[in-house]
Amino acid sequence: MKLYTVIIFSENIVGVLNQITVIFTRRQLNIETLSVSPSAITGIHKFTITTFTTEETVKKVVKQIDKRVDILKAYYNTDEDLVHQEIALYKLSAPLFVAMDGVESLIRKYDARVLFINADCVVLEKNGHYDETQALFEELSARIGVLQFIRSGRIAITKSKIERLSDMLAKLQQDFTKN
Repeated sequence: MKLYTVIIFSENIVGVLNQITVIFTRRQLNIETLSVSPSAITGIHKFTITTFTTEETVKKVVKQIDKRVDILKAYYNTDEDLVHQEIALYKLSAPLFVAMDGVESLIRKYDARVLFINADCVVLEKNGHYDETQALFEELSARIGVLQFIRSGRIAITKSKIERLSDMLAKLQQDFTKN
């Protein structure tokens, strides 16, 4: 089992997410993270999904997703193919945070930043990979406790020069103009 990132391109159509999740459910795959946003191509949305599975299974999943009418293209990638990040927010007790030894060094160590502070609470932000955001969570939990914690889904772009969908769309345009 390995972590794979599935990237799917689609127009922003109601029900597409349901179509995608049904395919994962049928294969009994758990979606670890999910992020959906507009892509660099106007009118096209990008779904970024992570799941632990085998390469054989992820190939089948991507092939099934690709067959859906509302899907433009789906790909799978390993971490080596991508530049990826997550964002995490940590809500802490302000009095405990201020009284904690080494607050400044902790913030520097994890390259975190203070987003909000008042008399009751402090909200920290940490961008990074899962293990980095998790390490800060564990240290804060052990030292003063965490009141609330949230981590985004993975956002990722390929290391290749342009988006793979751009290649596919350019080829389609070329084929269309030939005919």
